[in-house]
Amino acid sequence: MKSLVSSKFVSPVALLEALVLVLCLGSFVPSVYGNLLPENTQIHGFASQGFILTSENQFFGDSQNGSFRFSELGLNTSIQFTPDFQFAAQALSRQAGPGDNGQIHLDFGFLDYKWISNESGALGMRLGRVKNPLGFYNDTRDVAFTRPSIFLPESIYFDRTRNLALSADGANLYAEYRTDAGSFFYELEIGYPDVDDRETVLSFIGDSNGVLDNQLSYITRLLFEKDGGQLRFGLSGALINIEFKSASSPSGDGMIRFRPLILSFQYNSERWNLTSEYALRYFKYRNVGQIGDFTKMGESIYLQGAYRITPQVEGFLRYDLLFQDRNDRNGAEFALHNPGRPAHTQFAKDWTAGLLWGMTDAWMTRVEYHYVDGTAWLPLLDNPLPSETKRYWNMFSILLSYRF
Repeated sequence: MKSLVSSKFVSPVALLEALVLVLCLGSFVPSVYGNLLPENTQIHGFASQGFILTSENQFFGDSQNGSFRFSELGLNTSIQFTPDFQFAAQALSRQAGPGDNGQIHLDFGFLDYKWISNESGALGMRLGRVKNPLGFYNDTRDVAFTRPSIFLPESIYFDRTRNLALSADGANLYAEYRTDAGSFFYELEIGYPDVDDRETVLSFIGDSNGVLDNQLSYITRLLFEKDGGQLRFGLSGALINIEFKSASSPSGDGMIRFRPLILSFQYNSERWNLTSEYALRYFKYRNVGQIGDFTKMGESIYLQGAYRITPQVEGFLRYDLLFQDRNDRNGAEFALHNPGRPAHTQFAKDWTAGLLWGMTDAWMTRVEYHYVDGTAWLPLLDNPLPSETKRYWNMFSILLSYRF
């Protein structure tokens, strides 16, 4: 399938055409087809266009000169066959530098059946391509209106391994239980994640001579909400199994095991929102090409506060901290054994401030500023030579979003 947007250059004309197309769909689909669609069928869509400017390094295109190569177009539908049985799917086109070139792909598509559904709770299963339940935001990160910022905290929600974290082909068992003390939500997912896109391969094995193949993996999440979501707690984790197939020695296949564990907390009031998530990321490599055998534990945490200035305007401040190896926080040991890979590629300390303006229910715009020490979450395809990256850098971004 040909890319909707050129992977080399996105002209302002192409961006305008894409926005006009979505606006037409936004006004055309509900008004014309809204009366023709069956009552059990819904169609919705969204579009976002961003601009990114960095002082050093590259993020989603040539951002040092200003990049428009960040856009999202989505169209989703749901069909409610019975009160307990439905189908839902979403097609997505995403442009994000060389890592995502705008091709249309199935973001999710599943059948959802509930065995139990009453005032006390629910029990059901989704089969197909399902969103991975990790942290507070992973399964809703595609739509700008459901994110707390233009870019999610990169220490938890890596953009450079986004496809791996986003969804899996398999089954998702979910349960809800509501009590006077609060509500519990549990999900267990078994499936095959996406591991073979270029950015994920580079992140896991660099330039090793081989390919990655997905294996059966497991993801789970437990959420607790009190007082209608005023307090939220979460615990989520995964066991991701990846096979390494060596091009030079087909009989010597290796294994990568990735086990993230995420603790999540959120407090919501009429004007204030406080959110924090902490993650440990365990990696185990065995017989993986030039990398060989090793284990390490990564560590991440962020703290974010948001304040609703008016019903339409909200500001936030966030500190985001990432260590690729908690036993080598400054990256000195890594740099000693990896010539050409600076120590600052192993950590990132990110101060972020942003502002949201909800112009209408359908339109939203955000502005965001990052001051970053370290490059641990920089996209590798945007920055193929780590030795040329700079430790201290700034990023400014603007996002315009529409939904129908």
